[in-house]
Amino acid sequence: MKEAQPTEAPLAEAIASEAEKLGLTLPAGAAVRLADYVTSLWDWNEKLNLTRHTDAERFVSRDVGDAVAVASHLAHGERVLDVGTGGGTPGVILAILRPDLRVELCESVAKKAKAVGEIVRETGLTIPVHAAAGQEIVAKRPLGPRRFDTLVMRAVAPLVKLLGWFEPQAGSYGRLLVIKGPKWIDELAEARAVGRGKKVTIRPIATWPLRGTDNESVLLEIR
Repeated sequence: MKEAQPTEAPLAEAIASEAEKLGLTLPAGAAVRLADYVTSLWDWNEKLNLTRHTDAERFVSRDVGDAVAVASHLAHGERVLDVGTGGGTPGVILAILRPDLRVELCESVAKKAKAVGEIVRETGLTIPVHAAAGQEIVAKRPLGPRRFDTLVMRAVAPLVKLLGWFEPQAGSYGRLLVIKGPKWIDELAEARAVGRGKKVTIRPIATWPLRGTDNESVLLEIR
């Protein structure tokens, strides 16, 4: 891919305007960095299926909105792993909104991992990108200063699968923060029906409107 060019002001302005409409507070300069990121993401999206949010309105309401919700529940300096990052959401956006965080990304689909690595580079960020499943990365860091405080997930898998992957490793990371839709209660019932969730506590800690629908997004904390 070509080197990213300076972002045109209208996109950054559109992102700032959409954020203001939704009551989302962006740090100084974040709209420009977000525009740089999404310009690269949309460029790569022409070759790979990385996102369905291909205009400023949907990008801000869904991707930025989700990241803002997660960011408010992260302490200063947390080490965060974005599991199944796809095109870099919410991990890249978290890194832009919260430079204090130590964000890393992982993606088990090799071609997507390569693409998001290029997107990160083109955006001018320094974020490690791992071409591996999240549970593999976590298993390598069960103790010590590089242990992850929080694993963040959005649109990765149903809870029954997530718990199957990460509940056995519950002592090797701090917690999971999982973005879910209104069907999370059904997913939790499915997981508990097969004995999952016995070693962890699962609770909703935030909700926010899912723009354009009557539904809400939910942030689940799993410890």
